[in-house]
Amino acid sequence: MTYPTVTVRSLLAVGALALSLTALAIFAALCPAAPFVPTGPTVSFTEYVQPASAASPPFAAILFVPVTWLPVATLKAVVVVGNVLLLALLVRLSWRFAAHRHAPTPVPTPVPAPVPAPVPALSWFPVLLCVAVALWLEPVLRTVLFGEIGLALTCVVLWDLTRPDHALGKGFALGVVAGVELAPALFIAYLLLAGRPDAVRAGLTALGSLVGTMLLGALVLPGASLDFWTLRVFETGRAGEGWTTDNQSLQGLFARALHTTEPGVAWAVACVVITFAGLWLARRAVVRKGLETWGILVTALTALLVSPVSWSHHWVWCVPLLAVLLAEGRWRTAAAVALVFAARTFRLVPHEGGAELRLPWWQQPLASPYALLGLALLAYVAYRCHAPRTRTAARQRATAPAGQLPASNSSASTIR
Repeated sequence: MTYPTVTVRSLLAVGALALSLTALAIFAALCPAAPFVPTGPTVSFTEYVQPASAASPPFAAILFVPVTWLPVATLKAVVVVGNVLLLALLVRLSWRFAAHRHAPTPVPTPVPAPVPAPVPALSWFPVLLCVAVALWLEPVLRTVLFGEIGLALTCVVLWDLTRPDHALGKGFALGVVAGVELAPALFIAYLLLAGRPDAVRAGLTALGSLVGTMLLGALVLPGASLDFWTLRVFETGRAGEGWTTDNQSLQGLFARALHTTEPGVAWAVACVVITFAGLWLARRAVVRKGLETWGILVTALTALLVSPVSWSHHWVWCVPLLAVLLAEGRWRTAAAVALVFAARTFRLVPHEGGAELRLPWWQQPLASPYALLGLALLAYVAYRCHAPRTRTAARQRATAPAGQLPASNSSASTIR
């Protein structure tokens, strides 16, 4: 039986994670935050009433009934430890996702299409180091401290979307996630528009499982389901005050920029434009360029932008985003993106008494960093999809050995 060799790097990774977790415990003690604990009436299928502020379908209430069986103290510990473990899983899934490629639609060319080189597995020591660092990204930290479910949902979506196209039941898990939180339903549209028969089949599977969650909710909680799907789903302000800086969607950006609690038509038009542009761009990234990683990321960013409320902890997609940038060797861009998600600038601007609606122009970027970054990334992908190939890149492809991609485009980069 062989054992992994203990090296200086592995010791540093373990030490970094231990130090990060200790600092997290101290931070939580100094700034108490109650992880997610079910509140309100006891969850009983015969007495349950859809809360007026509920932002999730009744199926979510059914799914989370087991958490009410645990004592509060035990539930807090389980949620925090579980989220740390989910972060480690998300790091591994993000690396696999960053290496995931799909061949673009064949086009007439004298140069044979290169075949991606095999991707090395990510050992546990880099995972520990990445977890130690990622814990301090604001979306991740808030998810861990407040017991949110964003890491779990992102792991499920990422796992399902990166499965082989012919995998049995691909799309089913995505539909279940969409039945818990509505925003991931945009991935179903992405699959249906991807232009590949297998992807369309996965999209139809996801749509079927989403409908199944709706039917299950209607069967178990008929009154709450009727109330949600006929009234609550159209009330965009039911989840909270969309103009606060915690909301990093387009609605929050427009409300703060226009100094109004109701951005109205301007926000609605922007959402329609971004939705169609994002889905079109995601499809183009996959079909024309074979960049399925960016197709999925564009869909995720689009969903976060157009959702009426995207709290900062919803942006845990920053972890797969950073993995893709690092895998592509874009170290400076990755560092800049990590800085945006770690800086917490939207917590530095005035908050008291609705001060977010009176911010001067120079504080607007500080109040909406995630939304502005999302728009910038969409513009970047659009440029990347439309920019002509340079003669240098063409020469690299023409001279690359069979089965190997040029270094700038290879998905076999490793995290160092």
